[in-house]
Amino acid sequence: MRVGVLTGGGDCPGLNAVIRGIVRKGVQEYGYDFIGYRDGWRGPLDGDTVRLDIPAVRGILPRGGTILGSSRTNPLKVEGGAPRVQENLAADGVDALIVIGGEDTLGVAARLSRDHGVRCVGVPKTIDNDLSATDYTFGFDTAVNIATEAIDRLHTTAESHMRVLVVEVMGRHAGWIALHSGLAGGANVILIPEQRFDLEQVCAWVESRFKIRYAPIVVVAEGAMPVDGDMVLKDGTLDSFGHVRLSGIGEWLAKQIEKRTGKEARTTVLGHVQRGGTPSAFDRWLATRFGLHAIEAVRDGDFGTMVALRGTDIVRVPIGDATAAIKTVDPGLYAEAGVFFG
Repeated sequence: MRVGVLTGGGDCPGLNAVIRGIVRKGVQEYGYDFIGYRDGWRGPLDGDTVRLDIPAVRGILPRGGTILGSSRTNPLKVEGGAPRVQENLAADGVDALIVIGGEDTLGVAARLSRDHGVRCVGVPKTIDNDLSATDYTFGFDTAVNIATEAIDRLHTTAESHMRVLVVEVMGRHAGWIALHSGLAGGANVILIPEQRFDLEQVCAWVESRFKIRYAPIVVVAEGAMPVDGDMVLKDGTLDSFGHVRLSGIGEWLAKQIEKRTGKEARTTVLGHVQRGGTPSAFDRWLATRFGLHAIEAVRDGDFGTMVALRGTDIVRVPIGDATAAIKTVDPGLYAEAGVFFG
């Protein structure tokens, strides 16, 4: 059997660990042959491949990013895209395709599996941790650790200058990174997309900290919105999956806080720093297990499924279930952090 592998969407710590797990088990235990598709869905769309064997995956476990490259290519938005993918898979002799990605990448896999008979197995990847049907996605733990370390460092400069520091983290529709890193880093305000915020209340929390000679840290997800406003956008352009570019809420919020409280405020936008570098031990462990179980699903012929973490077990769920809805922060979970606000 020949198996294709691709990594799509934003890069993420742990992608290489998945590839390594797939290839090592597939070659050693099942005698499968592997090819990688470059740059996400662009690879099978254009027939751009690279050979994957054990020497190719040696030493990649601790490396960030992906040796296959990635992109936000959507073959379903290209005229004749789905048939082209089918034709190239057939020409390459690929019997099954393992798709490693987030909501958008796996959404394409679900459509190709359901409507075009492409034999896919999915692996959940996103630093946002917003894929349904899995407790955690790999990449999330690393992103939270990076954001937490940044918040820890910013506390000292905030206290030295007695100014407000606003930290903008990723999270388009889900505030998992903001909530986890904000709580772990001792933030005084945490703002997430699931709960619109009252600017007056935020300013009141900020001022309450200055009364006790304590400089506040505000952590805000890029998709957070005020009760009387809209999402802040970089520009109005859309990618191939219909997403606009975010970022800017941190700068806007700092200006509003400074204007309303008279306290100096500065912004730190972590951006793609959260995606980069060496994956954490947990992400290496989870990504490796996902890879091992993904190739097992291929062996079993269990196509149209995605491997998922439930507790400490790896299970299989329909890809469509994982992409049907975004996993958002429960209001009760967010309320727990409220005791530290202000």
